[in-house]
Amino acid sequence: MKPCFQRDQARYRPLTRLGLGGVAIGNGFQVNDDLASYQTMEAAWNAGIRYFDTSPSYGMGISEHRMGLFLSNKPKQEYTLSSKVGRILHPQENFNSRKSIWKGNHNFGYRYDYTASGTRRSIEDSLQRMGISSVDIVFIHDISPENADMKENWTEYFNTAQHGAMPELSKMREEGIIKAWGIGVNSIKPILKTLEVADPDILLSATQYSLIHHDEELNLVFPRCEERGISVVVGAPLNAGFLAGKERFDYGTVYPEGVFKKLSGIQNIAERHEVSLLSAALQFCAAPEVVSAVIPGAHLPEQVSEIVNSINNYTIPDSFWEELKMEGLIAENAPAPVSMLG
Repeated sequence: MKPCFQRDQARYRPLTRLGLGGVAIGNGFQVNDDLASYQTMEAAWNAGIRYFDTSPSYGMGISEHRMGLFLSNKPKQEYTLSSKVGRILHPQENFNSRKSIWKGNHNFGYRYDYTASGTRRSIEDSLQRMGISSVDIVFIHDISPENADMKENWTEYFNTAQHGAMPELSKMREEGIIKAWGIGVNSIKPILKTLEVADPDILLSATQYSLIHHDEELNLVFPRCEERGISVVVGAPLNAGFLAGKERFDYGTVYPEGVFKKLSGIQNIAERHEVSLLSAALQFCAAPEVVSAVIPGAHLPEQVSEIVNSINNYTIPDSFWEELKMEGLIAENAPAPVSMLG
């Protein structure tokens, strides 16, 4: 018999629909210095962004350290902070995780631990790295088949989390230590499995809902979340930079068949309607009511300004979305965009 979850539907959501993802703050794809990182976060704060997402694995602690140092002087009740569990960091000079996206020097390696005790320790370690007394949302991180460390063995790690991290986080939620928990992954399989066996409040789904790829998330994940009042945070809304002109797709350099043709089709329609592709991509991801936040990354203040301006000061005509649907470039049942800040 499947478990029945009947919690109050008033689950915790981030304070703003637009957040700042912490990958670039952790030297994702390139080395970014401390000053630029702090200026980027300050630009986000000044623009009204009040949701910040990080992880121990982002730069092997670099993202948490930088983000915590910035937020430690802000009133805790004025922002939402999420981090992740699943990796315990340990000192290891010049650590290099295979062909990692994390650049620069790393003085920590990691081991996976999705047990109850490992979950508590991971949160305690994160709080010490950040110098902050509490975290609002905790995501169980990277239990997924595309994780190169796990691949087809991801279900074994999931089983550990199901009997360790998941009940422990539910307990911590009831104790008031955290406000919400969920799973943070780059595919829908572990999301759907989590919805079957546990009672998460919020899900971080990266690379699964974007202009390029969204049908499965829209039709398989969103309805199940709506039934239970669970919200979704959209990570990598630009497919890790692909929709912003970067030479990569979903954190790598492997391009699925048809993505360039689809991108070209969207760009052609955008040009005819004089629409910014960045605005279209971000506003599209924020449109579903089930989406509680969208968290693009940035490593420069001007990138934050561009992101915020593309949302607040850019109106996209309905005819643009209608033509995308008519040409089969986005799903017919994809919701229309809404404002993201506030």
